[in-house]
Amino acid sequence: MNSSRPYLVRALNEWILDNDCTPYIVVDAGVQGVQVPTEHVANGQIVLNISPGAVRGLVVGNGALEFSARFGGVPMQVFIPLQAVVAIYAKENGEGMVFGSEPGSPDPDGTDDHGTPPQQEERPNGKPTLKVVK
Repeated sequence: MNSSRPYLVRALNEWILDNDCTPYIVVDAGVQGVQVPTEHVANGQIVLNISPGAVRGLVVGNGALEFSARFGGVPMQVFIPLQAVVAIYAKENGEGMVFGSEPGSPDPDGTDDHGTPPQQEERPNGKPTLKVVK
């Protein structure tokens, strides 16, 4: 099956805008192919306002999210593979979604800190867990 992430990002972006809020995305800047202003990356992540007033030409395709924006007055074309989108939320109230890895999707680097493939964490009842990131 196709990844659900592009569909969820598009839907949540529309929902946030329909509720007169400002959509922000959290991006893992370490994922291969990410093109964002590196001077604004902190702890390997960058938070971007993707509202119509902040960006031009936003396209959320099935593989990547792209737009043009100004950072410190300097125009830049931003390209973000959708696997690098960690979360999308409304600035005003924090409502949104944090994404985990999807079954069958490639890991950004494919290994953990010990060079071995990562294992999915599960609770004792076998269901995946969610963690709130603030």
